[in-house]
Amino acid sequence: MHNGTFNKVYTMPNHWLIFALGSAVFAALTAIFGKIGVSEMNSNLATLIRTVVILMMTAGIVAVRREWQPLDKISRSGVMLLVLSGVATGLSWLCYYRALQLAPTSRVAPVDKLSVALVIIFAVIFLGEPLTWKVAAGGSLVVAGAVILAL
Repeated sequence: MHNGTFNKVYTMPNHWLIFALGSAVFAALTAIFGKIGVSEMNSNLATLIRTVVILMMTAGIVAVRREWQPLDKISRSGVMLLVLSGVATGLSWLCYYRALQLAPTSRVAPVDKLSVALVIIFAVIFLGEPLTWKVAAGGSLVVAGAVILAL
């Protein structure tokens, strides 16, 4: 499929939901496979292996879709923010895998999902996104569920 056609097909309204649900399914599998894998090695080494696989997979996708861009065409501030995002992701994964070594997956994963509530708070503060009653109620339910499952 041509790049333009692919982007048009997968950026239509509501297709975000398909990708978000895919993210949830793969995140659940990440917890299960990670719990099993991390039980057989150091959590930091497990995170490194996971990161190398993600790097190779993503580079392959960018190469197949011919999405490489010249470095002088890429926003410096965008790169810096993505570097910070990468640092945060790495620290998150290191903490997550160590937690998986120390506790049951059914307790670690819900606590990890407190990130949903934090994202809502950060999005309101830093991005100026509106805090509607639905967003507040949903975030509160996520927090309540995480607390119940963690106890």
